[in-house]
Amino acid sequence: MAFLFALVVCILVFLAVVSYVHYARRRNAGEGQGGYGGGHEKPSPSSKLPPGSMGWPYLGETLQLYSQNPNVFFASKQKRYGEIFKTHLLGCPCVMLASPEAARFVLVKQAHLFKPTYPRSKERMIGPSALFFHQGEYHLRLRKLVQGALGPDALRALVPEVEAAVRSTLASWDGRVMSTFQAMKKLSFDVGIVMIFGGRLDERRKAELRKNYSIVEKGYNSFPNSLPGTLYHKAMQARRRLQGVLSDIMRERRERGEPGSDLLGCLMQSASRGGDDDGAPLLSDEQVADNIIGVLFAAQDTTASVLTWIVKYLHDNPKLLEAVRAEQAAVREATDGGRRPLTWAHTRSMALTHRVILESLRMASVISFTFREAVADVEYKGFRIPKGWKVMPLFRNIHHNPDYFQDPHKFDPSRFQVAPRPNTFLPFGNGVHACPGNELAKLEMLVLIHHLVTGYRWEIVGSSDEVEYSPFPVPKDGLPVRLWRENRTVDRKGCESDNVEDIIV
Repeated sequence: MAFLFALVVCILVFLAVVSYVHYARRRNAGEGQGGYGGGHEKPSPSSKLPPGSMGWPYLGETLQLYSQNPNVFFASKQKRYGEIFKTHLLGCPCVMLASPEAARFVLVKQAHLFKPTYPRSKERMIGPSALFFHQGEYHLRLRKLVQGALGPDALRALVPEVEAAVRSTLASWDGRVMSTFQAMKKLSFDVGIVMIFGGRLDERRKAELRKNYSIVEKGYNSFPNSLPGTLYHKAMQARRRLQGVLSDIMRERRERGEPGSDLLGCLMQSASRGGDDDGAPLLSDEQVADNIIGVLFAAQDTTASVLTWIVKYLHDNPKLLEAVRAEQAAVREATDGGRRPLTWAHTRSMALTHRVILESLRMASVISFTFREAVADVEYKGFRIPKGWKVMPLFRNIHHNPDYFQDPHKFDPSRFQVAPRPNTFLPFGNGVHACPGNELAKLEMLVLIHHLVTGYRWEIVGSSDEVEYSPFPVPKDGLPVRLWRENRTVDRKGCESDNVEDIIV
């Protein structure tokens, strides 16, 4: 027993020494000269690293970050060091940026100097050819394809499908207590499936995709341990099955000679007809599958998180809820009391509801920051950002800064009656890597709010003030809510009643 203890101690000491040597080398590399190119200036000899603390060797300040609310961690750092500071997270030296100018510098003005970066395990799980892992020519051409499938004409055609998904989600919730976040994840998945496959996917295929995607999602943020039985191993197996299902769908479409005009069809046609100047195909079937799986990831959790917060914010602001209800009642009247479907034009008339969405995006800031990596030594405002360091624009810090949004912790949609200052409102990122599906996400939110406030009442079950991170911020337990149709009433025990005075809002 004593020998085993001594062996463990020796291993830990060895790992600590190796970690420190690795850290010291990384730090010395940062102190040295990086490569220069792309037309930017070499950092001056007098430039220095940003202020901040690096924490323990290798571990850095990761434990401090994950032992508390990450918003508190970043806010305290900004208060102490200013709008640019360094830290060490998840084994990587990082520079954090909390100003609109810095965000624009990294994401737009000098975007070629900062490449997107993700852990290798996550790239493998989604697929290394997915849109958001790349930059340069491949990224630009692929982005055009995705944007083409999400353009105004495509969204107009999608409104009935989105509305059908919303109606189905709310109908399955009616009279029950459910986790709002889980209900919204189902809705976002269904909308993503419609956007990717049009209305052409049979229920068997949809069930296969849902089942395997759910397994992949559970393993996405797990420790990348490939031993059989681990979440990561199960997720990678499910990921291979997902690719198999997608390959079958693509083969069947080719056999019918109908690739389709949906997103999958657009990606398939780019592969079949070729797109490069030398005639080489732009995408292989594996690359198409990587991007379809990537879109499913991008379309679900972030949108579901915002939808969950919208339900909470409306519930917590009764006067605002009634104003939104009045606006949506007028839209419902324009659809003959809901007997005719919503159209794109109807969604463009929801001015107050749109401001509620914008304020929800600002308040919740479900994308708190984004990861980039410096491809060369870069100087910014007299500070040097070494090549290889991670660079993280802090969207939440900008959204909650009183210099840009007065009384930032108050939910106030009226602030968006005037456009915010440039680069202060970045819920979908900015530059060439901004989310291409932002208009689809907002369409989903508008349609959900319309049917929620005109057809239903709801109450939050339990406390709703605590926040969980999984990894996006959502109210505790996903915000359990009891939902019922407008023409029903519910007593305090959740039983249906005919007494209108029993309605709980």
